Amino acid sequence: MISIIWRTATSMKYIGVDYGTKKVGIALSDESGTFAFPHSVVSNERALSRVAALAEEYGVSHIVLGESRELSGKPNPVMAGIAAFEATLRKRGFMTHLEPEYFSTAEAGRTDEREKVRDAQAAAIILQSFLDKQNASA
Repeated sequence: MISIIWRTATSMKYIGVDYGTKKVGIALSDESGTFAFPHSVVSNERALSRVAALAEEYGVSHIVLGESRELSGKPNPVMAGIAAFEATLRKRGFMTHLEPEYFSTAEAGRTDEREKVRDAQAAAIILQSFLDKQNASA
């Protein structure tokens, strides 16, 4: 007798954020929460409203933010802005996750040299790292 076990994947879409003091990169996952794709780059001033609008448009409740630290592990100066951004998202009812982002922008620069999309690529790298960990533990 052969038994077949079907694993039903829960549909879960995520938004990834590469937060910067001037520009913020945004990425989206596919419906299954398996793959991350660069979406857009917005000014820091527009980031919160854009992320919230995308979350509403795509039915996203989980947002992954790059956790910016020095190589020593200490939070770098950008981390204060990330923490404030995360706190505001949480107050708005979103579930947030921090994902280490060492060199994500540099890595994005190696894959796409167009500066205007580099931050969105970095957001996709951050989100993909988070998704890979989630899917490996499932």
